Amino acid sequence: MAHLFSDLKVLDMATFIAGPGAATILSDFGADVIKVEIPGAGDPYRHLYRVSPNPRSSKNYMWQLTNRNKRSITLNLKSPRSKEIIKKLIAWADVMIVNYPPRVREKLGMTYDVASAINPRLIYADITGFGNKGPDADKPGFDLTAYWARSGLMDRTRNDDCPPAIPLPGMGDQPTAMTLYASIVTGLYRREKTGEGCHVSTALLAEGTWAAATWIQAALDGAQMPQHTDRKHPANALMNTYKTADGRWFLLIAEGEKRWPALMSALNMPAWATDERFCDSAHRSENASALTALLEATFATQPFAYWAEALDKAWIPYSLIQTIDENAHSPQLVENGFVVPIADGSETPRYTVDSPVYIEQETKVAPRLAPELGQHTREVLKACGYSDEEIEAMSEEGVI
Repeated sequence: MAHLFSDLKVLDMATFIAGPGAATILSDFGADVIKVEIPGAGDPYRHLYRVSPNPRSSKNYMWQLTNRNKRSITLNLKSPRSKEIIKKLIAWADVMIVNYPPRVREKLGMTYDVASAINPRLIYADITGFGNKGPDADKPGFDLTAYWARSGLMDRTRNDDCPPAIPLPGMGDQPTAMTLYASIVTGLYRREKTGEGCHVSTALLAEGTWAAATWIQAALDGAQMPQHTDRKHPANALMNTYKTADGRWFLLIAEGEKRWPALMSALNMPAWATDERFCDSAHRSENASALTALLEATFATQPFAYWAEALDKAWIPYSLIQTIDENAHSPQLVENGFVVPIADGSETPRYTVDSPVYIEQETKVAPRLAPELGQHTREVLKACGYSDEEIEAMSEEGVI
C-alpha cells in the first residue's frame, strides 16, 4: 500500500530521541528510513531503558517507540571506507538528520556544505542542545539540561518550598522531534517550489524557550516576574490542585466571572456569592489563601467521582491528575488511535504510542518492530552496489 511519504528516503544519523523521533514520524507516513549506528554498541539510546529510575521491563520499550519502521546499519565513522558509504547514502537520501555538535560535524566531514555538494536536493536537518552559534554551541545538551533546566521551565514548575523536580525522560525531546519534523516538511515544501535542498534545524533550548514563551515574552517586555508560591497560598485559588475524600488529586481551572457562579452551584455554596472577599476576580486573587482553604475543606468531604459529576454538570474545566499507568490504559487513547498495535505477528496486541500527527485522508504505516543492531547492513550495502566480497572485506576490516 502506498503511503504519503512512500517515495521519501531518510538517512537517520542521529542518536537518542529528538532527531530519531523526527525520522520516526516520517516513517509513520511511509518514509524509508536507514539508521546509521556505531558497530558493537549502537545508539546509546538502545540501553537507556535499563537505567534507573526508568520502569523495569524485559522489552526495550524506549527503542521500539523511537525507532520503529527503520532499517539499521552499522558503520565505523572513523574508518576512511565508511566516508565512501556515507557519500552514497547522502546521494540516495532526500532527508539527512544529524545531532552532532557543529565541531564534531566539521571533524567528521558531515556539514551541510559537504552534504549539499553531494546532493543539492538534500534536506539537511540538524538538532542541537543550544543552537549552532554562540558560546554553548558545542556543549552536549540533553532535554533535562537544555530544554527543562536551561529554559526556565524547571524553575517555574515548582512550589516555593520544593526543590526543582526531574521530569520524565524525553519530555523535551519528544516535542523537539515534532518541531524538527515540521522543519523537515517545511524544507520539503520549499524544495517543491524551488527545486533546491536546504539546511533546517532546531534546538532543545529553542523548544524549551517556545514552551515557556508566554512568560519569556513577558520578561522581554520588562514585566515583573511573580514570586514562587505554594498550593496553600497560591496567586489564584481557582487554578490550583485539590485532594478529594478518597485521596485523589485533581486540577481545577475555574477562573473567570462566568465560571464563579457555576462553581458555587457545583459546590452548593451559595453563601460565597455574598462574601465580599470573593465578589470579583481581583478580590478572589487578594484573598486566594482564604479561598483555597475553603475549597480544600469542601473537596475533602466527597470522593473524586462525586465532584467529577458535579463539575461536569456545571461545565467547569478540571482534570483528574492521572498516573502514567491510568493514562496508558485509558480507552480514550485506543479509540482515537493515540496508541496503536505493533505489527509483530503476535496474537495478543502490544501497543505503542503513535506520533500525534493525523491526516484524515492518509493512512499511517502499521508500526513494525524496531531493528536489531546492524540488522540491515548487508541489505543496504548491496543496494549501494557493493558485492558480497566487498561487504565481507569491510566486515573483517571493522568498517561495518
